[in-house]
Amino acid sequence: MMIKRGDVYYADLAGVKGSEQGGIRPVVVVQNDKGNRYSKTIIVAPISKKMSKPPIPTHVIFSNSALSYVSMILCEQLRTIDKSRLGQWICTLDKKTMEKIDHAIMVSLSL
Repeated sequence: MMIKRGDVYYADLAGVKGSEQGGIRPVVVVQNDKGNRYSKTIIVAPISKKMSKPPIPTHVIFSNSALSYVSMILCEQLRTIDKSRLGQWICTLDKKTMEKIDHAIMVSLSL
């Protein structure tokens, strides 16, 4: 499986505490492609369909025909996971959405 930055997969995020996102849910790969190719782990941002949270600068709202609902990428909850947690590929996000994710990550990490 060739994992690329911007790919969206279902992932098993079991083993969480408190407000961490868990369960089987979509995630977007935010790690660079060199790391994706050679590392056994990847960095992802969880995706939520719960839009009841007020959007903050670390959230990216998007829609994609591969997901049947408007979604929110939670860039404040970046997580490193083993590649074995990845399930089915869903889609690849467009350049504009990835630019929004880049900005939200910079805000989250004060870069």
